[in-house]
Amino acid sequence: MPELTAQPLTTEAFQAFGEVIDTRTARQVPINYGLTTRFHDLATVDVVGDGARVLINVFRSTPITLPHAVAVLERHPLGSQAFIPMGTARFLVLVARGETCPDPASLRLFVSDGLQGVNYARNTWHHFQMVLGAPADFLVIDRGGPGDNLEEADVSDLDLTIPARAGEIS
Repeated sequence: MPELTAQPLTTEAFQAFGEVIDTRTARQVPINYGLTTRFHDLATVDVVGDGARVLINVFRSTPITLPHAVAVLERHPLGSQAFIPMGTARFLVLVARGETCPDPASLRLFVSDGLQGVNYARNTWHHFQMVLGAPADFLVIDRGGPGDNLEEADVSDLDLTIPARAGEIS
């Protein structure tokens, strides 16, 4: 099992798993007679299936304690899933590739600086939100409609633990 070390969340490092959502690097378009700035085209919302539709939700996440034992990863086969922080809470992003289950060799741990969000690509294995420090709200853009858009994989047999130092990355 590879040792997990949190790395900065960058567009290049995360591209195999989805998109980084960051207004600081987005194309800015002035609108509404110059009174508003639109941060244009931040992520691709990807939903498939008859009757599929886009959902907009708010998730409130409770902080985790490090070290954190990972028991399950999930993925969404019918749509991407975006998490956009509504404050500045830092959070960890654990992702993996894999056809039918997470591939341990592909596991990657990222740390958001609190201003970045993520858009998990369809079928990307990921852990649920791992907020550091205090509860945090996220705007979540997800797929709704018929079909099962959640698969979970029990990874407790991997003895995977996110180390205490993961929260120290800045």
